[in-house]
Amino acid sequence: MSEAPEFKKYMCLICGFIYDEQLGMPDAGISPGTHWDDIPLSWRCPDCGAGREDFEMAEF
Repeated sequence: MSEAPEFKKYMCLICGFIYDEQLGMPDAGISPGTHWDDIPLSWRCPDCGAGREDFEMAEF
């Protein structure tokens, strides 16, 4: 029995936007299940425009 992949959430430290790996962002072309490391480095926060360097993994 294989274990389901663990999905994480990442929060923008500037505005609080949450990127949830399990949900992805289909409207922005990021499929559900897309891990943070697989998002292009050029990606920007959709709410404030911050870069990936302004995100941290968050536990809820």
